[in-house]
Amino acid sequence: MERRKKGTICVQGGWQPSKGEPRVLPIYQSTTFKYDTSEQMADLFDLKEAGYFYTRLQNPTNDAVAAKICELEGGVAAMLTSSGQAANFYAIFNICSAGDHFVCASAIYGGTYNLFAVTLKKLGIEVTFVDQDAPEEEIARAFRPNTKALFGETIANPACSVLDIEKFARLAHSHGVPLIVDNTFPTPINCCPFEWGADIVTHSTTKYMDGHATAVGGAIVDSGNFDWAAPEHAARFPGLTTPDESYHGLTYTEAFGKGAYITKATAQLMRDLGAIQSPQNAFLVNVGIETLHLRMERHCSNALAVAEFLAGRPEVAWVHYPGLEGDKYHALAQKYMLGGTCGVLTFGLHGGRDRSVAFMDSLKFVAIVTHVADARSCVLHPASHTHRQLSDEQLREAGVPPELIRLSVGIEDAADIIDDLRQAMER
Repeated sequence: MERRKKGTICVQGGWQPSKGEPRVLPIYQSTTFKYDTSEQMADLFDLKEAGYFYTRLQNPTNDAVAAKICELEGGVAAMLTSSGQAANFYAIFNICSAGDHFVCASAIYGGTYNLFAVTLKKLGIEVTFVDQDAPEEEIARAFRPNTKALFGETIANPACSVLDIEKFARLAHSHGVPLIVDNTFPTPINCCPFEWGADIVTHSTTKYMDGHATAVGGAIVDSGNFDWAAPEHAARFPGLTTPDESYHGLTYTEAFGKGAYITKATAQLMRDLGAIQSPQNAFLVNVGIETLHLRMERHCSNALAVAEFLAGRPEVAWVHYPGLEGDKYHALAQKYMLGGTCGVLTFGLHGGRDRSVAFMDSLKFVAIVTHVADARSCVLHPASHTHRQLSDEQLREAGVPPELIRLSVGIEDAADIIDDLRQAMER
């Protein structure tokens, strides 16, 4: 059957009820599942049979939502995690271990930067950050014999830079490693990185997928396109291509083919680390995804109107929004995101950090919150909030000058959003 349109997948994907089953995805709020014989349970623990026995590994509610996200992205397998941070951690840790290395674009979310630069370093995994806009030959110098992956964000948070996915895919594949892309901001409604050569996609489902600031969660989707077992790759990824002694010598690529990567992440990492998304949160994410295609259109149209307003104000020093004509990343946005980019933009006011903070304190209904990408408009000052753990040099590398304000444009009436911004500037 021809692949369904994304709006249909948002509403109908994932949960396929049979006769007499609930029309709406139910919440399987149970930690455990019953079986009739010991052998049935043993087969599940040996990965010989598919099924459910403990929610830390898999749950029917979670699997239905993962299947919907997987279909939206055009992948072959997916899993949910407890947060977007957990998704990015699992995505890297699933193929990297102590002594390994990966390359990452420097313009990424501050929490992910710290995860990669500080926490993974404590586990013996080293990262090299690169300027994603640099020429390919310059980025290529960051790769080493022990490099296992290349990572970037489709639209960087909060820099609003657009990743050249095709360029990064060429770099990754020419060095025998997968490209992992965090696709949180555009969502699969506006961008499908697999179509441009990415191999693995991650999401913070906390953002637009949930859309209502109610449920923290993450997701990992595998395209199935990277051949881990190919002769030129197999030695680089022994965790997937050699026997796993914790499962009686099972080799994931032999047993699960294109599903090897997600199966390993579920059966090994989730088993041992347990960063599972709760079924209740998965249910809420699913409700959010049912209107994702409608909300993203409104987010993008509102954000463009706001960006055009800000670009015309004398108080504003600069505006970054990939959907805005003349923006540095407009051409890349037009290439990869024809349906729109996202509802997040950044701008700076004349007068620097203090003026930006004063402006934010003068807003009436656009709230200051540590969140982004939901139905309500909100602002954040990354240098003071989400990125405050970074040095000034790291802030500049991440594209976060001290005056930068991140504005997440919601789905309210655009005129009201603009009026609130105007009165705050005038005050």
